[in-house]
Amino acid sequence: MRRISMLCAAAGLAVTAFVAASPAEASYHLIRWQDTGFCQIWDESIPTTPWPAGYHRASATVPTFLDALAVKDNALKAGHCSW
Repeated sequence: MRRISMLCAAAGLAVTAFVAASPAEASYHLIRWQDTGFCQIWDESIPTTPWPAGYHRASATVPTFLDALAVKDNALKAGHCSW
C-alpha cells in the first residue's frame, strides 16, 4: 500500500511539473454586461461562453492578462465600464 501511495505522489508531482513548464497560450478580451455596465476580463481558452448571455464583447483580443488589465483600466477611466 505504501508503494502505491508513493507512486501516486510521484505521478502527481510529475504531472504538476509538466503543466507548470508548458507555455500558456491564452488570450483575453473584455466583455461588458449589458444590464449593469460592469466590465470583466474573459479568458478565451475557456471553452464555454459567459453566463447569462446578457453581455457583449467590449475590446479586441490581447495576448496577456496584464494587457487585458490595461484595457480594462482605460475603459474604466473613459467611462465605458462601471465599477
